[in-house]
Amino acid sequence: MIEVRNISIKYDHISVLEDVTFELKGGSIIALLGANGAGKTTLIRAVNGTLPIASGEIFIEGKTLASMSRREIARRVAVVAQENETRFPVTVLEFVLAGRFVHGGAFGWETDSDIDACRRALDECDLSAFETRLMNHLSGGERQRVVLARALATGARILLLDEPTANLDLAHQAMMFRLVRERCDRDRFCSIVITHDLNLAAEFADEIILLKQGRIGAKGRPAEVLNAENIREIFGVKVLLDQNPASRKVRVTTVY
Repeated sequence: MIEVRNISIKYDHISVLEDVTFELKGGSIIALLGANGAGKTTLIRAVNGTLPIASGEIFIEGKTLASMSRREIARRVAVVAQENETRFPVTVLEFVLAGRFVHGGAFGWETDSDIDACRRALDECDLSAFETRLMNHLSGGERQRVVLARALATGARILLLDEPTANLDLAHQAMMFRLVRERCDRDRFCSIVITHDLNLAAEFADEIILLKQGRIGAKGRPAEVLNAENIREIFGVKVLLDQNPASRKVRVTTVY
């Protein structure tokens, strides 16, 4: 569904991403990992078409991103950004309904199907009781869940999530990743997720990309990529590796 071919991005002639190539297929999740400043958010913004690339090409469902309108991109790609201005005095339902604009008719009025889609998304995000609450009265974690609900309500099959578990408690961190995993498995969605939690990435991702200073340092299945050498190279820390006894996935423990 997404193919990124040798893209590079520069800010004021300074290279921030260089020669990045990968493919994301339907039903798959890629976890994007790296130290602060490695270029993770820059890459997400490029894939969403909100940041121009200096060279290379990005394809969405076989069509070049450069040839697509913002409305075409919005129909296919939904974003949960790292920082959202979500403190406006609108209700939760109104905020989620705003994500349905790409399905609107000539006058932009919401339909019964729009409202149904939003309520299903709110229910999935454990927010059914929040419809009439004002966004500026919610906690940071509650607002983050509403942003995810809006992304799900769009119906877009490509989800770009930039640190989606920020401000969430443990239960809702797991819920968020599980929701994305279920959408990918059931409906052939696909997702790129930026996270600093290596263990959540190991549990839910099909592939991990480690970025270092704008380049891909390692790429592959979690058990292949999350090894002591790669983690030391990317993050500068020593770790112990074993298996999660419940899932049998690789588990990372930092040695302080």
